[in-house]
Amino acid sequence: MKHIVWKLIVIVVLLTFTIAACGNDSTPPDTTPGVATNTPGGVVTTIVSVPDPKITAQAYLDAWRNFDYVAMYNMLTTISKDSIRIEDFNDRYTSITQEVVLVEINYEIQQVLTNPKSAQVGYHVTLSSALVGDLAANTQMNLTIENGQWKVVWDDTLILPELAGGNTLSMETIWPNRGIVYDRDGTTLSADTNAVALAVIPSELNLENNQDTGLLNRLYDLTNINSNYYQDDIFSEDAPWMVPLFEFPSGPFYEYEPYLKNLVNALSWDDYYSRLSYLHGATGHTVGWVGAIPLEEEEDWAAKGYPIDASVGRTGVENWAEEYLAGKPSADLYVVTPEGILLTRLGTTDSQASQSVYTTLDAGLQQWAQLALDGFTGAVVVLERDTGRVLALASSPAYDPNDADPANVNSEWGSYFSGGDDPFFNRATQGQYPPGSIFKVITASAALESGLFERDTILDCQHYWYGPEGTEFVDWTLAKERAPSGELNLPQGLMRSCNPWFYQIGYTLYTSGNETAVSDMARGFGLGSLTGIGVVPESTGQIINPDDNTDDVFTQPWAQAVMQGIGQSSTLITPIQAAVYTAAIGNGGTLYRPQMIEKIVNTAGDNTFEFTPEVNGTLPVSTETLSVIQEGMLLVTQNKLGTAYRTFVNRAIKVWGKTGTAQNPGEEAHAWFIGYTDEQREAVPDIAIVVLIENQGDGSEYAAPIFRRMVEVYFYGGVQTTYPWERRIGEWNEKYFLTEEELEALEEEENRNNPDN
Repeated sequence: MKHIVWKLIVIVVLLTFTIAACGNDSTPPDTTPGVATNTPGGVVTTIVSVPDPKITAQAYLDAWRNFDYVAMYNMLTTISKDSIRIEDFNDRYTSITQEVVLVEINYEIQQVLTNPKSAQVGYHVTLSSALVGDLAANTQMNLTIENGQWKVVWDDTLILPELAGGNTLSMETIWPNRGIVYDRDGTTLSADTNAVALAVIPSELNLENNQDTGLLNRLYDLTNINSNYYQDDIFSEDAPWMVPLFEFPSGPFYEYEPYLKNLVNALSWDDYYSRLSYLHGATGHTVGWVGAIPLEEEEDWAAKGYPIDASVGRTGVENWAEEYLAGKPSADLYVVTPEGILLTRLGTTDSQASQSVYTTLDAGLQQWAQLALDGFTGAVVVLERDTGRVLALASSPAYDPNDADPANVNSEWGSYFSGGDDPFFNRATQGQYPPGSIFKVITASAALESGLFERDTILDCQHYWYGPEGTEFVDWTLAKERAPSGELNLPQGLMRSCNPWFYQIGYTLYTSGNETAVSDMARGFGLGSLTGIGVVPESTGQIINPDDNTDDVFTQPWAQAVMQGIGQSSTLITPIQAAVYTAAIGNGGTLYRPQMIEKIVNTAGDNTFEFTPEVNGTLPVSTETLSVIQEGMLLVTQNKLGTAYRTFVNRAIKVWGKTGTAQNPGEEAHAWFIGYTDEQREAVPDIAIVVLIENQGDGSEYAAPIFRRMVEVYFYGGVQTTYPWERRIGEWNEKYFLTEEELEALEEEENRNNPDN
């Protein structure tokens, strides 16, 4: 019994010492995050809060989705940052993005494993490639605690497991041949082909054997362009020793080569492969050109899968239809070891063939529209009157898309950037000009719609129109030293382009409370707004209400209204806008959107796009008003007093037109002519045409003859008459442009040099 008691006492003492020893332990408590510590004499629990590792993983992957590599790098552990510089980190992700042609990143976190100081986050990642589709993989992210925050342990498998060990990705692509651009009838306008660049060495021509004439004849056979248009370039005194001529598809050229044998010493040609413009400079402002990707656009094109050294459509149809013309390449994405060995293929896709684009252009009409502007600065637009199809659109000065190819030995590309007029500026759609008298059809419409004027209202058209306080405004007949036009009704006012008639309309409408009647009508005709042509850039022009005008010359609003009546003041329009409203006058009032694409055809022959007329609006005029405007426009060309009568007299094709001579800051006026036909032929749709010649003079003298030539080419298939300033088609008579004084001086000089005369 004593032994048992003694043992109990020993046990109690031992327990007492054990408890005391535990209570006096100097070892600091474990402060591992998430661990609680208890102390005798009262329980104290310490909890250190740590972010959920899933949140950190999401932040990292979201930054990747946003291609924010700096934010990603800032989330790495210190050791990871020591192992890879931020520049190398950025390059690694950037190279993957570019090689994959990465357009989107998606992820889904599937599993999170957490230990006191480390974590693993498993996730499913999908990389969407513009070329090979979706690349999906399961991978994981390791994280550790630094300063109470989760940090990412970086390695290549965070992108894809296959990149472990420094493996990289390599995309191999093969692009299909670029599609062909045609005119509406299937005539090739632009295509990839073997080409020949032809030049002439004038000094090698044997003039005694009439090789000069032979050369010009052969060139006409090759180009179907009258040699008069380029003979001066060949035979001028300051011509270079070698004169670049044209570029041709090699097939047709070499078929014709035997006919050039006697000229072989005077000709030089070079073979090359190119994106060839078959109409040379005639389609620069419509079809456009193909060239290298500019430095500032490299990232944008790379995102579409284009290599840095690719050629792309830069302007016009070539640019607008790039997606169709280029097609899609076949692509294979490989994993490559650091030693350059192809390890595996991650993705593949077949190529998508390019498509061909048929424009609404008429190749022959387009060629002649450009030739019509030879030697001038200006624009020509031809629309199918009842649909909005663009049949021809030319701007001068022009450029030759073939010059954009460095492989073309004839290229004069550098000359386009040497100053002076910008040949890339499309005057047909971007040029903004005072319309002058072609605007009078709009002023007349506003007058009739106001109810203050009628068709048979009479105005005595004299040399002067007098405004308030004795102000004088003149008629064009004064400067031309012609008799005043006298009493005219409204359509006759259009016929004679009588300025006082339209001064009076502008003033009367303004002072009767219809201050914005003319400017509102102009907007109703589509002015001051884009036409929506789309394929080429365009400007809006400018229509300002008289009260809002700050023109320095005419400070009084009523004076602004008077000048707006004749299409002057601050009014600005583009030739394409004029073509649209001219067509609307002719077709009964419908404003069609001008369009340049007829159809797009895939390799199976199916149309993936087809032209359909699109209505932008209708003219805000009654049938009666429109009839009066049409009557006046017909008188312009058919009545002996019409301003364009001499140009169109005895022509089988009847034209409704309006001349315009617009004052501008230049020394000479801009010459305009607008008009349309109404032949109503089933196979040959009627057309509307606008001609603008900058700083050349009267519209009746310069623009109307060019208009007539466009009508001849369209309805007859060729030129029927020469211009007043031509000796023969394509050959200018320089004397036509001289004043009487200059002509007299020239004749005196010729007589001195030729005493026998």
